[in-house]
Amino acid sequence: MKPPRAIFFDVDGTLVSFKTHRVPESTVEALACLRAAGIKIFVATGRMQSMLDVLDGIPFDGYITCNGVCCMDHHGAEIYASPIPADDLEALAAHLEEKPFPVAFMTEREMTINHVDDRVRRAATLIGIHPPEICDVRETIRRPVFQVCIYVDDAEAQMLMNRVMTHCACSRWTPHFADVNAKGHSKQTGIDRMLAYHGISLDETMAFGDGGNDIPMLGHVATGIAMGNASDEVKQAAAFVTTSVDDDGIRRMLARAGLC
Repeated sequence: MKPPRAIFFDVDGTLVSFKTHRVPESTVEALACLRAAGIKIFVATGRMQSMLDVLDGIPFDGYITCNGVCCMDHHGAEIYASPIPADDLEALAAHLEEKPFPVAFMTEREMTINHVDDRVRRAATLIGIHPPEICDVRETIRRPVFQVCIYVDDAEAQMLMNRVMTHCACSRWTPHFADVNAKGHSKQTGIDRMLAYHGISLDETMAFGDGGNDIPMLGHVATGIAMGNASDEVKQAAAFVTTSVDDDGIRRMLARAGLC
């Protein structure tokens, strides 16, 4: 493989363990090794910027958040942003008044939810956070919303994309909920924006991921690497498969590539 100038990392299940809710020390050391070698490292996550405290103390060169619709430089200054169309948010609010179910909303700085149930609690436990604050949907959508998380199964999610949020698309990295963003966006979009900003070509890139929302990213970069804890579908989208996040997967792969 060609030595990369930029490497993109998913967070949950890739940088951060679902078991410990921490970044393994082997990964922290590997990231420091990459930066010392002059390789730029980027976060590429479905989380929003304010939910990245789990990475505190680890310097990155940029952040792709909300599955590619929000991109920031290393200072947190905006490079690119594409919120969900207002018409789709209005349609969702009307639908929830008729058929309520939990939906979490990610604005620029906060995450709120209309209702908390066991599905929401299980999802929060999975990634080691508290359930979002409950807030009225109509109040929330007065501000730009970059992502919503819908706590429904695949069939219901597809119905919502077809009939309610028609300018959006959804992806899933956990069975608990699906992420919804403006149509035409994914982590691939964020990578292209970040590369253009830094003047790096696509053939000089690598990415690590484990979830369904990582598939566009892993298939887009020059070298896509799936974690050992990824699903078969994700592994098939990658060029290589490493060990799990809890078995030093990032460091092992970087060592195999002669990068660390």
